[in-house]
Amino acid sequence: MASTSAKIPQPAKRKLENGKKKPKTKLKDEFGEKLDIKPVIPKPVDEYDYDSSDEEDLRNTIGNIPIKWYDDEEHIGYDKSGEKIIKPAKKGEIETFLEKMEDPDYWRKVFDKQTGADIKLTDEQIEKIHNIASGKYPTIGYNPYEPFLDIFSSQKEIHPIDNRPEPKARFIPSKDEMRMVSRMVHAIKMGWAKGPKTKKEEPKVYDLWAAEDALDNVTKSQLSRMRVHMPAPKVALPTHAESYNPPEEYLFDDEERKKWEETDKDDRVINFMPSKYDALRKVPQYDKFITERFERCLDLYLAPRQRKMRIHADPTDLLPDLPNPNDLRPFPTTLAFYMRGHSGQVRTISVEPERGELLASGGEDGTVRIWMIATGRCIKTFQMDGEVTSVAFCPVADRTLLAVAYEGKYVSILNTGCGDRLHVQQTETLLAETPTESQEDGAVVTWRKSKDRLVLKMPNEVRQVTWHAKGDYFASVSIDDIAKSVYVHQMSKAKSQCPFQKRKGHVQAVAFHPTQARLFVATKIHVREYDLARCVLVKKLITGCKHISSMATDANGENLFLGGLDRRFCWMDLQMGNKPWKKLKHHTAAVRSVAYHKKYPLLATVSDDGTAMVYYARIYLDFSKDNELYPVKRLRAHERTSNDLCMLHTTWHPTQPWLITAGADGTIALFTY
Repeated sequence: MASTSAKIPQPAKRKLENGKKKPKTKLKDEFGEKLDIKPVIPKPVDEYDYDSSDEEDLRNTIGNIPIKWYDDEEHIGYDKSGEKIIKPAKKGEIETFLEKMEDPDYWRKVFDKQTGADIKLTDEQIEKIHNIASGKYPTIGYNPYEPFLDIFSSQKEIHPIDNRPEPKARFIPSKDEMRMVSRMVHAIKMGWAKGPKTKKEEPKVYDLWAAEDALDNVTKSQLSRMRVHMPAPKVALPTHAESYNPPEEYLFDDEERKKWEETDKDDRVINFMPSKYDALRKVPQYDKFITERFERCLDLYLAPRQRKMRIHADPTDLLPDLPNPNDLRPFPTTLAFYMRGHSGQVRTISVEPERGELLASGGEDGTVRIWMIATGRCIKTFQMDGEVTSVAFCPVADRTLLAVAYEGKYVSILNTGCGDRLHVQQTETLLAETPTESQEDGAVVTWRKSKDRLVLKMPNEVRQVTWHAKGDYFASVSIDDIAKSVYVHQMSKAKSQCPFQKRKGHVQAVAFHPTQARLFVATKIHVREYDLARCVLVKKLITGCKHISSMATDANGENLFLGGLDRRFCWMDLQMGNKPWKKLKHHTAAVRSVAYHKKYPLLATVSDDGTAMVYYARIYLDFSKDNELYPVKRLRAHERTSNDLCMLHTTWHPTQPWLITAGADGTIALFTY
């Protein structure tokens, strides 16, 4: 900042009145000696010797270039002369600690990335930082609450400053108004202007014989009152018994009179005794007239009234717009034939996964039968050591494996021996190479080979067995309500493990995810989704069912279909949340099984009421479209048994819209379109 040389103030020259100069007064000290005073003239300062610009403090002239570009260089930038600014030596932890302990101003130093050195903050800068951190104004000494001049006083005065009325001299008449008034006066004089017309009041005529609800001569105020008016119930019309000259059959005899008098007042059919008079003039005054009128008034005053709103609408307009069932074809409509051979209940069925030529069924008679679906003929029978509870074909088409769960705490893996010979031989080789001898001693689940099958000894009775999509893993569910009720088995290593150690509820069914390593576990009320790779709980679904009986998934694993013993059917859309998207109750008895077609948008539920409901269930992958669910057909094929059981299981043909059901009457039904 430039500065100019200071000038010495010169004494003003004073002149006398006659124009002569006034003589200078000589200064003397206290002893009378003359004082020699010399002016002190400061040295002139060159304004270019010092430059206080902010550019002098910025030693590094790299601009907005990131500092990290110089991480691999020895310098950190360039000064104003173009010379490299060498990076300062990095301090070690010991040097930093010593500097922190010895330097009392260490706490006010900050590191400058551009210069690579520590800068010491001034007290003013520190105070600004404190103000910003505490939410105050950064400017030091700024007072946001300075006193201000209140121009308008807050005190209310009785009289204003000037309460005098405006003088008439300030009134300026309007020429337009004067012209308008003159026109009006002229029109009145000429008789052109006429006053408002007086309305002639027409005499009101009341119709004495009009109906009570007639609205011909009703004003708007009366209409508004009538809209909210709730009329009192009318008194019943008099009967023949109330006539002064009733017929003879209405008069009481002595026995009826005595019975009427002995009856309580509240229990009497009529509250008076019919009397007969020769003429109307002989009828005396009714002694209970005032009492009955008073009771009538009490009833009208105390009895509550409620207006019932009636909807005048066509019932067909309240129904949803359902598509024509013919537009939703194909779906099964006709019973093709029965497959008979089991003695007792047919509890479970399963179809060959790829072509759908074979059907496996297990029943109460302890047999597993293999059927040709095209002809309905039984081609093979396996005798088990107990009643069969579940069968499931292996989803891999190259393997002719069938998992069977039967009573006695056993699960068997059979080679059906039906189909392509090459596939049968490969399956035999696979069963022979299963390392059942390598299992650990004391294992809970024991594996052993028996002829053409693998036999697993389970710790409890098995309710259900299901395969993974890859065909190497399968899961089993125990009937008992215990913690270790679910086991996952690996066939290639002949090993079994229990993924759950704590009881989360009575497990009813399990299902593998079609494409991911996940397992759905359904208890009576909830469904839990587990990640088998990470061994964590992914999601807990609230189904709304009181007792889940069966569970099925779609081809992508994004939707779950649940059937319950409380007659409910639930559709769970996993992308929309943990609550059901749809809940239906089309059955009158427990829902035993649910099945979803892998190729067609078809869904089926079977129940103990002897019916199978077929739904058109379209699943859209586009989130902008809602899924569609329409009931299209109700099928009947089986008869109810003495224990109120009927349809126990159902499944779809993998390539055709055919539905197969298993009944408690020992038959298997095939429905086609």
